Amino acid sequence: MSHQRGFVWGAASSAFQVEGATTSDGRGPSIWDTFCATPGKIDDGSDATVACDSYHRWAEDLDLLAALGLDAYRFSVAWPRVVPAGRGRVNEAGLDYYDRLVDGLLARGLKPFATLYHWDLPQPLQDEGGWVSRDTAHVFADYAQAVAARLGDRVTAYATLNEPWCSAFLAHLTGEHAPGERDAARAQAAVHHLLLGHGLALGRLRAEAPGSAHGVVLNFTPAYPADPADPADVEAARRHDVANHEVFLGPLLGDGYPPEAAERPHAAASHAREGDLGVIAAPLDYLGVNYYTRTLVRHDPHAPWPHAAAVPAAGAPHTDMGWEVYPDGLEHLLTRLAQRTGLPLYVTENGAGYAEPETVTGEAPLGDEARWRYLSDHIAAVARAREAGADVRGYFAWSLLDNFEWARGYTRRFGLVHVDFATQARTPKLSALRYAEHVAGSTKPAPAQDVKDPPARAGRTL
Repeated sequence: MSHQRGFVWGAASSAFQVEGATTSDGRGPSIWDTFCATPGKIDDGSDATVACDSYHRWAEDLDLLAALGLDAYRFSVAWPRVVPAGRGRVNEAGLDYYDRLVDGLLARGLKPFATLYHWDLPQPLQDEGGWVSRDTAHVFADYAQAVAARLGDRVTAYATLNEPWCSAFLAHLTGEHAPGERDAARAQAAVHHLLLGHGLALGRLRAEAPGSAHGVVLNFTPAYPADPADPADVEAARRHDVANHEVFLGPLLGDGYPPEAAERPHAAASHAREGDLGVIAAPLDYLGVNYYTRTLVRHDPHAPWPHAAAVPAAGAPHTDMGWEVYPDGLEHLLTRLAQRTGLPLYVTENGAGYAEPETVTGEAPLGDEARWRYLSDHIAAVARAREAGADVRGYFAWSLLDNFEWARGYTRRFGLVHVDFATQARTPKLSALRYAEHVAGSTKPAPAQDVKDPPARAGRTL
């Protein structure tokens, strides 16, 4: 894998996690601002009002990317910075920031990969129902059009949504993410309206930025049977994938909602109106794949559908997030997705979170050997998937910077670059240096196709 056309090495971030400046230049409140202000929601009681202050320090951050020899930066646009009320008036000062960011990337020879929704829904829209309301899908398309009208083809690739599974289930079923609801029916409504918003936005993006690639980013935590010899566990793992992955992939790829999911009470499919599935299935130029770990499941007839209970991976290494380190899962996933979708794939997030010192002392970089071992093993898994025929076009490490880690606050760090949140000093870690060395030394030939010309889709089961 190299810097040749067809493969991209990058790092990623998201607006709410790094920008700070949550009340600057006309930015409105988001659901995460509200969530952070609710006692008991964030592990350390922190918020993202400053975070990495990337709103003011963006040039320094882009210099870090360039110094690492990377090709691209995956960032997200903050909806409440661009359209503070969620609908209506566009905040030109907010768009100006992303104008500067994109121009700064291009000036450094870096490809901009922009995500339009990374969970920071404007609070006024949540007050009207949020993603449980169908109207949110339509105003999301308006917002997407406003962004693309300004940034245009300067952006290499747009993604409509980041991890709609989280926006539906962690936000509306388990309550771990903003807005913190715990209602299965509302979670299913959010699934459909997120997908509808994606489809409506895609058409607007293509009209405003025809020279860019357009796609969506899904997160996958593939299920494996706790006992591969037990047919009940094998079937539970299959159902888990249907409920968590195929419910998004099916509609996106034109197959509709999986029948066994659609027949459940209050299913996402029950919210579909005439024409919705055609809108959602608009052709994609690529699929973004976020992977951190797998899940082991056993059949549990007493659990709600899909009757799959997670079990610990005994004896396996884990990150400080409590997630098993399982690089082979990424190889398996990419190979299956290539067969399932026929699309060019990008690994848009992959990384490891650990509890690390707040301050770096001495001249030596922070010795995060475990993170580099995680990254290098997963990069090797990507290479194996490519050798097996998967059309993987890029890899983005999560994340460029230590940042606000959602409900974990600042207690877990994913960054290649250490951030001292008291001083905002940035210090590349050992993993950053090793990643830069790997990118500089990569020589594996890249595929020749262009991301705007995906091959015909093949296969129908993940």
